[in-house]
Amino acid sequence: MRLRVRQNLPASAAAAIGILAVGWLGLTDWLWTDYDNEARPAIDALLQGHVLRFAQLAPSYGGSLVLRAPFLFVPKLWGGGELAVYRAAAAPCLLASAVLGVWLVSQMRAGGATRIARGAALMLCVANPMTLSTLESGHPEELLGGVLCIAAVLVAMRGRALWAGVLLGLAVANQEWALVAIGPVLLALPRARVRAVLAAGTTAALILVPLAVGGRFLGQVSAAARPGGSSIFTPWQLWWFVGPHRHVPPAGQPWNTRFDPAWLTQLAHPLIVVVAALLSLGCLWLRRRVAARPAYEPLLLLALVLLVRCALDPWDNWYYPLPYLLAILAWEVLGAERPPAAALVASFGGWFVFQWAVPARGFSPDAQSVLFLTWALPALAAMGVALYAPRLARRLRGGATRSPAVPATA
Repeated sequence: MRLRVRQNLPASAAAAIGILAVGWLGLTDWLWTDYDNEARPAIDALLQGHVLRFAQLAPSYGGSLVLRAPFLFVPKLWGGGELAVYRAAAAPCLLASAVLGVWLVSQMRAGGATRIARGAALMLCVANPMTLSTLESGHPEELLGGVLCIAAVLVAMRGRALWAGVLLGLAVANQEWALVAIGPVLLALPRARVRAVLAAGTTAALILVPLAVGGRFLGQVSAAARPGGSSIFTPWQLWWFVGPHRHVPPAGQPWNTRFDPAWLTQLAHPLIVVVAALLSLGCLWLRRRVAARPAYEPLLLLALVLLVRCALDPWDNWYYPLPYLLAILAWEVLGAERPPAAALVASFGGWFVFQWAVPARGFSPDAQSVLFLTWALPALAAMGVALYAPRLARRLRGGATRSPAVPATA
């Protein structure tokens, strides 16, 4: 035990420095963020002891606020103000990324990875540009959701159906998009899949059902799942060029120069869940037919469905790809046993597409969409080939696919 602590101490110290730095840079002000508009009224009610009012004001990701509620009261110990509460709300999300990063580094060290590779993986996990923009937007729950989904898959690969289900249920309660992770978790489980589903449903219900008391939470979730019409239509998705042009973009949305088609608003979000389920069924069918499948296939499937979620969502925002980045990082260092080159490209390529190539720098929304497709489609194709055409993938790599053993959980 002491040896393990001593071995992980440098990575833990580096992870702590990383999350403190990115937290300091990204959590400077809550004004004009989604936190201010959506989460802060509910958090203020909770801190004042009005639990029912909190349930009534909770946004569609109110389950994440429930999970992080103990951290919200910590600033009261020293009389911290609203900025301290804002940072405390993000603290568990940053801590989760640090834990994942340190664990990945420990697995890489056991596999003989170089210090440079381990350092790059840790940096990408705790202090990448997408995490910074996610915090600046007021959505740290995306970071927590990605870590919970990855943890659920890794635990499932050890055959622990109950704990995998609990982690999956926490991810779904945190953000409903985690439903796309059901398939990867079930694919990773060798048995007891029904137990995992029941555990996930029970865990999510225990957190979300109390929020339904006020009524507003259910309405927000329903509106997010099947919006009847929305002013949000971003260029970073596959549907952009099917939308008709709008003459005047909405206030504060210079990229929103097209309307979302009426048929798409009702179809897009349910379609994401359906496509994720079909992709998972395809992997399950292949696994039953082909015995020698890569051990970390579920992690790659998780990365694929998370990027599919971004590509098919008309609301795709700059913080949506963060869970995909974490998943592809975990697969690359564990399953491919190589330095995180793809994750590095995903991180800084995503920052360039979502954050740098903006209208203020002369990039039109149509150009932004083309850049997104140039970034996302090759990644989708590469993951699809690796999962569903392994022989072609081996020929393209010019070698055999390795199938490393599944590691012990942290």
